[in-house]
Amino acid sequence: MKVQRTATLMKRETPTTKDVKPSALAGGKGRNPVGTVQSASNSLGEQEALELWGDLKMEEVLTRENMSRAFKRVKENKGAAGVDGMAVEELESYLKAEWLRIREELLEGRYKPMAVLRVMIPKPDGGERPLGIPTVVDRLIQQAVHQAISPIFEKGFSESSYGYRPGRNAQQAVEAARQYVAQGRRWVVDIDLEKFFDTVNHDKLMDRVERKVKDERITKLIRRYLQAGIMENGMTAASTEGTPQGGPLSPLLSNILLDDLDKELERRGSSFCRYADDCNLYVYSQRAGERVKASVTKYLMETLKLKVNEKKSAVARPWKRKFLGYTVTMDKATRLRASERSIKRFKDKLKDIFRGGRGCNIGRFIKENLNPVVRGWKNHFRLSRVKWIFEELDGWIRRKLRVIIWRQMKRGKTRAKRMMERGLGEQRAWTSAYNGRGPWWNSGASHMNEAYPVKHFREIGLVELQTGNF
Repeated sequence: MKVQRTATLMKRETPTTKDVKPSALAGGKGRNPVGTVQSASNSLGEQEALELWGDLKMEEVLTRENMSRAFKRVKENKGAAGVDGMAVEELESYLKAEWLRIREELLEGRYKPMAVLRVMIPKPDGGERPLGIPTVVDRLIQQAVHQAISPIFEKGFSESSYGYRPGRNAQQAVEAARQYVAQGRRWVVDIDLEKFFDTVNHDKLMDRVERKVKDERITKLIRRYLQAGIMENGMTAASTEGTPQGGPLSPLLSNILLDDLDKELERRGSSFCRYADDCNLYVYSQRAGERVKASVTKYLMETLKLKVNEKKSAVARPWKRKFLGYTVTMDKATRLRASERSIKRFKDKLKDIFRGGRGCNIGRFIKENLNPVVRGWKNHFRLSRVKWIFEELDGWIRRKLRVIIWRQMKRGKTRAKRMMERGLGEQRAWTSAYNGRGPWWNSGASHMNEAYPVKHFREIGLVELQTGNF
């Protein structure tokens, strides 16, 4: 991609912990240890904060290196076209012709993003969630802005925040939650933010962005993305609140706003884990939980202007709630396990896949259709320590595969012949082939288990949940 080289910018020293005044490092509550840069962000004056975070300019966003990284990321992520219909594959040729104009508009603060295209995607728990798809050009610019401002805010984010951050993931969040429960905090305050991404207050969010980003060209561009509008069914509507899910900036902006919640909880000394808008607090008693729930709800609604879903929020035992698909056992060992709802969703998804496998080669079906889903689920729940769940699911998957095999053989004569080829005696094979039972019964019967044992599915490459094979 041909991008005009900008003038070389003066390099500024990035301060380390040693550069921060001792007084700025005092204090530190919650999970942040005393003496960290995270704690410093709360007590620095405006001028000191400016020296710590740096003064990012639009020119730095548009450097050749940053834009090239953003371009590569957008191409890797692919994604659907926005309101202009431009595909990712068309981006490079478009930029060769138009980038100098777009760059000039960005530098002069004149660039106006296009509206996002609204599509509805199914939610895991039922219903639909709105997704806003920016144009591929706007995805490129958002990605470049994200890469430039993310390190500035990352320095101050809470240690208890895990979502959409480099080097952090859902597994770390659930392990931290497990440790809180194991330490005796056997009540959880589960706060559910109602339609969080659709109800973010733009002024509240931009106030927090402007604390650390001083270049008005950048902050005005971010606000324009928030207010770009939403196109649905050919009609464009203004967006007065919310940060539509689907753009590269949205996850970072959500963390910037909710970082105030993190800092408030740290100030109170709370034990909590937050992954994006999913926040759990852990306390020692139900009474304490009810008190915390009321005070946190008040803070979210009055200070951050966010809506709390009272019906879904609760104070309960951790083993009766789920967090990022996990729950915990109620014994003192406090082991992680997949929640019942996660297991049901997994099986429902596999059922849809199995319906499409009836006319396929079983080996190819396993490798191309089944294994990617099983592998992904296994990777997410790799911290689960309740192995019988994996054993039951493995058995259920093999039985569903035997259903496909049984149906593919169709006739009794073919079934008898195949089972004899697989080692069954002649009389038993013929009796089993013509027993008059249905596919599900036969898939669990001893003759199909002996003809198509666990070893057979391992040999043709089936990923198992209870073993280390991926």
